[in-house]
Formats: sequence, structure tokens, C-alpha cells
Amino acid sequence: MRFASLGSGSRGNATLIESASCRLLLDCGFAAREVEGRLEQLGVAPDTLDAILVTHEHQDHIRGVGAMARRYSLPVWLTYGTHRKERCGALPEFNLFHSHQGEFLLGDILVRPFAVPHDASEPVQYLFKAEGRQLGVLTDTGMVTPHIVDVLQASDSLLLECNHDTEMLRQGPYPFSLQQRVGGNYGHMSNGQAAALLKQLDHGRLRNLVAAHLSEKNNRPELAREALLEAVPDMEDRLSLTSQDRVSGWFEV
Repeated sequence: MRFASLGSGSRGNATLIESASCRLLLDCGFAAREVEGRLEQLGVAPDTLDAILVTHEHQDHIRGVGAMARRYSLPVWLTYGTHRKERCGALPEFNLFHSHQGEFLLGDILVRPFAVPHDASEPVQYLFKAEGRQLGVLTDTGMVTPHIVDVLQASDSLLLECNHDTEMLRQGPYPFSLQQRVGGNYGHMSNGQAAALLKQLDHGRLRNLVAAHLSEKNNRPELAREALLEAVPDMEDRLSLTSQDRVSGWFEV
């Protein structure tokens, strides 16, 4: 199993995950034409996708979901709460699940959704299992819960939100109300929160740690990197950062 970021940040998020016989798009927060162009950079044809999974209904995660699903007849998997918001438009096929339900199989990838605290309607993140490996994904989360730690404990690779530096957020351009939302328990993870979570996990088994969803206004890549490496110095050779405007390379889980 391997994965690649098509882009990550407040202006759009999408991650490509593939195994020997399945190719999934996790969120689709860019316009369909942009997604097609970014897939092309990875040598992937859109009509080879098997499904789209959605974490929650915020625009930077669902902007292109409906268009891609209709254009390529893709089934979409999302929670009942996300579906109730009706922000994806008409979908040719959709599959609903609860945030606390068990695992389900897509091709040869076992997908485990898990509930997270975020200001959306029934938001989830995911753990993907295939070929004896596990990929954990955690973004758009305001605080770390014991359940999150338990789910991600055995990850072989981890895509982890480092949204903001707390001091940059405090002194930045956002009005106080938005600062409270972003930095609150139902907002986004700070560099410090991500670092604290990393220390709780079995980070010795991680082949890749990929920092994601960095704010362009309230964070800097070097600050995210510094916080994570201060927590776990031996992660330096395994640490990468996503970009809002660039497609990453492939990461082997």
C-alpha cells in the first residue's frame, strides 16, 4: 500500500491511497479539473479510481466530490451526518456509515473510520489496512482523545495534521472569534498537539510521518518540523511535509 498527497491546506485537501487492487481518493477539496491535473502528475488516470471517501462536509474537503463522482461514476463513502448536509450535490452512488461503526472493505483495503472532535456534522478520520500494513490519517481535529491514540497506535505510516503554531495564530490576521474556533477543542491541531500525540504512539515502527494541513497564515513548515523533531528526534529521516500547491511523491506504507 502507498499514498500521495494531491495537496493539503485550507484551500483544498485530497489524498490518493492505493494497494495492489484498489485505488481510493480520500477527500476531494479541489475542483474536478484541478484534481485531474494533479492525478496526472502521479501518472494516475481518474477513471481508474475505485471510490471517494469523505471525512466531513467542509468545502476544502468536498469541493470536487460531486463532480468527480458524476464524471467517473464513482461511489462515495461518507457518514450519515455528512450526507445530511447535502453539500456534495447529486451522487450516482453513495454508501452511508456511522462514525462509530466497524471496519468495511473496499477492494483489498480494510477501512476503519473513527470519530474525531471537529466543528462538522459527524466528522471522521480513517485507518487503512492492506497487505499487512496500516496507514493512519488524522487531520481536522481539535483535540486528541484516548480513542484516537488507541486507533493510531499501530500505524506503519501516519498523515498527521500540523495546522498552526499557537503563537502565530494568536498574533496573526484572524479575528479573535476565528482564532478561538481554529485553536479550540473542535478546531484544528497545533504543532504542539501533533508532537504530543506522536510521543504517545509507537513511533519506532513508523516508516513515514507526513505533516499535513499546514496553515499558510498561521504556520511555517520549519516550525512544524521543529515541533515534531523536538518530540521525537529520531524521526528526521522519516518526516515529510505536504504542500497546498504541490503534489507529493509516493509514500510507501
